[in-house]
Amino acid sequence: MARSAQTLGWLRRAGGLARDSRGATAIEFGILALPFFLLAVAVLETTVSFTAEQVMSNTTDKLARQIRTGQIIPATTDENTFRGLICSEMEMMVPAGCPDLHFDLQSYSSFADVPKSIPFSAPGVIDTTGFRYEPGGAGTINNLRIIYKWPVYTDMMKSRIAGLQDGRMLLYTTTTWQNEQY
Repeated sequence: MARSAQTLGWLRRAGGLARDSRGATAIEFGILALPFFLLAVAVLETTVSFTAEQVMSNTTDKLARQIRTGQIIPATTDENTFRGLICSEMEMMVPAGCPDLHFDLQSYSSFADVPKSIPFSAPGVIDTTGFRYEPGGAGTINNLRIIYKWPVYTDMMKSRIAGLQDGRMLLYTTTTWQNEQY
């Protein structure tokens, strides 16, 4: 009898705990907090990378306009100076010196000769061996391509947004134009 009374008492206490809802909010928060914070980090990481790509696109357009109108003249601007112009426009988004920046500025005889894709040597590997700094003069057709290997900071996002073999995301922008007769 004593043993069943103990069991009955234990069951009553357990039943009382089951009906007690004072800690329910803490438990629900504990269950929902991890997915919420993972989602918040994913949104933040994606937003920052897309913002960087937009800054890079604006930089490409701005520098192309300066070349098109003769504000940047090939005879007085070398590859390092032009790289510095790109980096100064993107400095709020990338480390000093733009270590993962690659660009290609060349002139072409016709719009049909302009490259139409990103040069990959293998899946996830960019081939920049043909990249040069050879802008044309007045009236020439030019193409500027800028590539930046953007770091993906959270491991959970690497498998979803990183397209390069080194676990980085490819940011790419390009523009083609014909210089004015300056």
